[in-house]
Amino acid sequence: MPLIVHSVPLWAAATNCYVIARGPGGPAVVIDAPPDAAGTARLLADIGCYPEALLVTHGHIDHVGGAGRLVSDTSVTAYLHPDDLWLAMDPESQLRSLFGTSAVPGDFAPPERFGDLGHGDALDLAGLSVGVVHTPGHTPGHCCFYLEDEGALFSGDQLFAGSIGRTDLPGGDHAALMRSMVERVLTLPPGIDVLPGHGPTTTLAVERRSNPFLQGL
Repeated sequence: MPLIVHSVPLWAAATNCYVIARGPGGPAVVIDAPPDAAGTARLLADIGCYPEALLVTHGHIDHVGGAGRLVSDTSVTAYLHPDDLWLAMDPESQLRSLFGTSAVPGDFAPPERFGDLGHGDALDLAGLSVGVVHTPGHTPGHCCFYLEDEGALFSGDQLFAGSIGRTDLPGGDHAALMRSMVERVLTLPPGIDVLPGHGPTTTLAVERRSNPFLQGL
């Protein structure tokens, strides 16, 4: 059965929230939860699916700020690499850095707990086999999610069409991001689709050929 991937950019940062499922009307996995509970609910409703789990690529508020609300509304488990807990559990600091104040309308409270992600984990969720690829650099705990059978990599803010994740925010490390790229992303099959946290879908082959940040790697 082909994979259903339903996505829309949400919140101020136009973060791609993905709902992936084996078919309409069944269980689904949500990848990243921007602070837009209504938007995430619409994505699920569009294909009549219910969430079985939330996978969070990293702890920045535009990717995890809606996790608490999704967990409280649906009782799913949200999964995050533990190296990014310090970010996810302190939305006020992130709001201040983005907007100069933490008094931004919205429910940004994190879940009481996250399930842990680790490099090499193989998750069986909603009839899907999801491989966890820990790619530190954009943040210490950044992870990509690889669906080998479907030839798809949900790359978060590691790799974009024509660009890579920024590393000038707290916890960012450009050298670590590039090591992750060489050792854990560019070693994947070149024909896979890359579905990033922002912007359009691409392929690894296209990025190897034309992304200026990948030349010479």
